[in-house]
Amino acid sequence: MGDGGIGISLSVAGTLPREFYVRGTVVVARDLLGKLLVRRRGSASLVGRIVEVEAYRGGDDPASHAFRGRTLRNMPMFGEAGHAYIYFTYGNHYCLNVTTQPAGKAGAVLIRAVEPLEGISVMRELRSGVNDLQLTSGPGKLTKALDIDKSLNEIDLTHTGPLYVANPRHEERVAVCRSSRIGIRLGKERLWRFYVKSNPYVSRAKPIIQRHPSSSGC
Repeated sequence: MGDGGIGISLSVAGTLPREFYVRGTVVVARDLLGKLLVRRRGSASLVGRIVEVEAYRGGDDPASHAFRGRTLRNMPMFGEAGHAYIYFTYGNHYCLNVTTQPAGKAGAVLIRAVEPLEGISVMRELRSGVNDLQLTSGPGKLTKALDIDKSLNEIDLTHTGPLYVANPRHEERVAVCRSSRIGIRLGKERLWRFYVKSNPYVSRAKPIIQRHPSSSGC
């Protein structure tokens, strides 16, 4: 892991195109693993590899914010794909989602955890007093470590700017596990949480259902 974060990132190749997001939400969620979340904060680049995500659809997903239709809060889920959908939850922290599907069809992927790559010293300042493995190992932890709040809601993630998602310069093949989503009451049977096997930054939340495919040994 790098500790600088000043100037141009050494990890980032280029932003993901709009076409990446204009697909089925579950497919996009799986394909986001290994991509890079980049937060430009002044002259610092805070970069994390995405290692855990959850997919949320629209009217057919009872666990989704969009299940009962459009509201002021969930409007980004119905908008153009490839934008940030950020909300405040539990009166404590922000959650970052990326929007999917063609405009008018709700969908978003919650970024649950990232592996810090660059700007670690800044992340430590923003999350002072915690172990490095706890810096970004959860949806509220990563938004604090990367200084992500509602001011970045609806920002276009397909262009370089204060917040975007990019391809890594050197992509690594990873074993992917899947499970039920965390902290929901309905839709528990859907295995729409994906994460990188054995990555230490994956949150320690306990899913109700876990798939153990023989191909990855998860």
